[in-house]
Amino acid sequence: MKRPFRTGLVAGLLALTLAGAACGSGSSSQAQKPAASDGAVSASTAPAPVETTAPAPVETPAGASATPTSAPKAAAPKPATPKATVTTAKPTTTTTAKKADKVTLRLGYFPNVTHAAAIAGIEKGIFADKLGPDVDLKTAIFNAGGAATEALFSGAIDATYIGPSPTINAFVKSKGDALRIIAGATSGGAALVVKPNINSAADLKGQKVATPQLGNTQDVAARAYFLSQGLKTDTQGGGDVKIVPQDNSQTLDTFKSGQIAGAWVPEPWATRLVKEGGGKVLVDERSLWPGGQFVSTQLIVSRTFLSAHPDVVERLLQGHIAATDWINQNTADAQDVVNAGIAKVTGQAMNVDIIKASWSGMSFTFDPLAATMNKEANDAKAVGLLDGSAKLDGIYDLSILNKLLAAAGKAPVADH
Repeated sequence: MKRPFRTGLVAGLLALTLAGAACGSGSSSQAQKPAASDGAVSASTAPAPVETTAPAPVETPAGASATPTSAPKAAAPKPATPKATVTTAKPTTTTTAKKADKVTLRLGYFPNVTHAAAIAGIEKGIFADKLGPDVDLKTAIFNAGGAATEALFSGAIDATYIGPSPTINAFVKSKGDALRIIAGATSGGAALVVKPNINSAADLKGQKVATPQLGNTQDVAARAYFLSQGLKTDTQGGGDVKIVPQDNSQTLDTFKSGQIAGAWVPEPWATRLVKEGGGKVLVDERSLWPGGQFVSTQLIVSRTFLSAHPDVVERLLQGHIAATDWINQNTADAQDVVNAGIAKVTGQAMNVDIIKASWSGMSFTFDPLAATMNKEANDAKAVGLLDGSAKLDGIYDLSILNKLLAAAGKAPVADH
């Protein structure tokens, strides 16, 4: 009699267990849904390819099993880093774009009075004012033209004040591609200064004469002059007159010590050789040119910079015109400013009398005096410093300068 009771009891308990299991199965299904939801969130944070493939594998096992093994599978593709990468990339791109808007203009010049427009433009803040806040002006100092053109070739500078001879050499060397003359700056301001006992070119036969650099404007002028006087020179320092290229400050010392008999140099060094070195002027270069006018300094720019930033070149020329006008209208103040500017480079201010004396041999103009360039080239050819077939076609681009001159009511300048 006891067995049926136990059997019924067991059967009842079994039925209750099965019913509970059925209820547990429903709870398990509800518990799994967040796992599926976690998988979807992870997929939405992941790159697009993950997002399109994630639902199928996550949704299928969600109702099939409540085992712990399915949960890690859903959580595995949780890459949270892509959003951070995208977020940080935006400001980086924006910052770079802002920096690219500012242009750097690297301008060269020499610590010579013949470069007065450059020195005044820098010291008076004229260039900075005309260029504006979106142009960063950097300057580079040179002793002679050859070094300046090498810097232009290498991309170390974008524009420079310079003499005609190294300009011609660089233009020809680059087959007309490297540079353009965009304005004149100075006429005159160079001389052959010699010891008091030298009275003619013939007296310099067998003597040493200094120039700033082989192939620079004064070097070509000296060689051409000696050739016209029947005296030969060569590039190795031999010949009838032995030309020794050296730094202008060194020339003053070697002239004082008697190591050289003379020097063909630009101002203020010609005047300093007279005033401080006890020399005398044998040849004022103005005497060799019709009307005493010849280009001794001009403003050139890299052709690639001109093509890329014509607006910056226009503003540079605005500054050049303004600086030239200021010099011509304020002689005494200009002499002080230029003297102070040269002192910053050389470490020593010059006597006021030296500045005044050197100033009198120059005129400051934005006219490049293009007609004198052919003679400069012919002189260089005659002394073996320029190929005889060299041509200067295309060396000038005065279009921006003449536009600015017209707007200011000034006469245009010629390129021939």
